[in-house]
Amino acid sequence: MSLAIAIQMDPIETINIHGDSTFAMALEAQRRGHRLWHYLPQHLALQDGKVIARARALTLRRQEGAHYTLGDWQELDLSQVDVVLMRQDPPFDMAYITATHILDHIHPKTLVVNNPTEVRNAPEKLFVTHFPGLLPPTLITSDAQRIREFRAEYKDIIVKPLFGNGGAGVFHIKPDDENLNSLIELFSQQSREPLIVQRYLPEVRQGDKRIILIDGEPAGAINRVPAAGEARSNMHVGGRPEQSRLTDRELDICATIGPELKKRGLIFVGIDVIGDYLTEINVTSPTGLQEIGRFDGVCIEQQIWDVIENKVTAKGLL
Repeated sequence: MSLAIAIQMDPIETINIHGDSTFAMALEAQRRGHRLWHYLPQHLALQDGKVIARARALTLRRQEGAHYTLGDWQELDLSQVDVVLMRQDPPFDMAYITATHILDHIHPKTLVVNNPTEVRNAPEKLFVTHFPGLLPPTLITSDAQRIREFRAEYKDIIVKPLFGNGGAGVFHIKPDDENLNSLIELFSQQSREPLIVQRYLPEVRQGDKRIILIDGEPAGAINRVPAAGEARSNMHVGGRPEQSRLTDRELDICATIGPELKKRGLIFVGIDVIGDYLTEINVTSPTGLQEIGRFDGVCIEQQIWDVIENKVTAKGLL
């Protein structure tokens, strides 16, 4: 089987080939003999009902400083390719949402990974609220008084933008911190979006675990330990990756959410777990494949492509 695969992502020249999950996925697809094209989100277009992208053929190699070759620009009819990987990084803003609406015109005839309708319906900090009992005490609101009441109840809290990503704008407000009101005012001046407020989980000092699920099944995990003096565990702000295994509680979390992910066509998902609590479900552009691969000697991208190829084959038999 040789598939035509278009990858909607950030600039290929800026990626870290040792950590980028899209690079790992694309390299595995190339190894299997699939043909690759690369385009940026701003090169996607809907014209007279036709979904097109200004794209270039892509060849990859694991060679620092020379990891890609791009062909000439061409107009690519995305209804004529087999798979579109929607892999650009957030923010999950109106441009991101618009892209999902455009890709809805070709999915599922062209398999879009992940399903664009369900990506749009599953913002990571909102989707998690549909699984009661799994997340810590959580408040989503723009009401400053309600936020203050939540803080009075739980004392030690985390405040962050509802549609933020990568740890940006995450604040740990301790019981004696006097900056909450100023912080609420600052957020309200910058955006009309609600904030998400959660009880602080001291277990984060032992790590924030990223678990990868493929078609609803857990495939691997990595623990991300915050740097000293840092409330965020994201690796690009100094979090330290550690090898990890799934606990019974984490397997229960995966078993609870997995069937829903599979039903929605969310093939590649990364969830975040702190202690016993699920904090986020990432469906836009999950990361962690290469780190897990180095620790555990596994190739999760092979599992992803096995699922994608099976779905393309099954679709062709209908």
